[in-house]
Amino acid sequence: RGYDKGRSVLWQAAWQLASSLLVMPWFVPPRVRVIVLRAFGAKIGTGVNLRAGVRVHWPWKLEIGDDSWIGERAWLLNLEPIRIGSDVCVSQAAFLCTGSHDRRSPSFEFDNAPIRVEDGAWIAARATVLRGVTVGADSVVGATALVTKDVPPGATVLAPRAQASVAQ
Repeated sequence: RGYDKGRSVLWQAAWQLASSLLVMPWFVPPRVRVIVLRAFGAKIGTGVNLRAGVRVHWPWKLEIGDDSWIGERAWLLNLEPIRIGSDVCVSQAAFLCTGSHDRRSPSFEFDNAPIRVEDGAWIAARATVLRGVTVGADSVVGATALVTKDVPPGATVLAPRAQASVAQ
């Protein structure tokens, strides 16, 4: 309730079919993936490389600037807009998630917000960026990091290191 998907059910179904046949498979050339996403409303610049297995929830809520790279099995769960700048790298299996729920709500209402990744940023393998976050220009989100707050331009966010314990 209260969530606008942005297109009709028929258009959503057509996207799901096109995504599974023409965007996600390994044998589809990256330029074809871009053409299909654009046909469904994505705004994608020149020189963008979308690797195999990339999942885009709603292409009409996606913008990608020039010369960006989206790695294999990256998941752009864009219930709200995701805007990715130019010269950005979203590495393998990274997860950008614009959706959540209000856990205090009796009806578990949506609590969604857009994500913005500014020019020159790198979101490394298996990193997660949650709703409402801006990843600043030329910043790095390290492998497996979880980002819940804005990342300043030029900053680096790393996953906490696991502490090894040794049995005595």
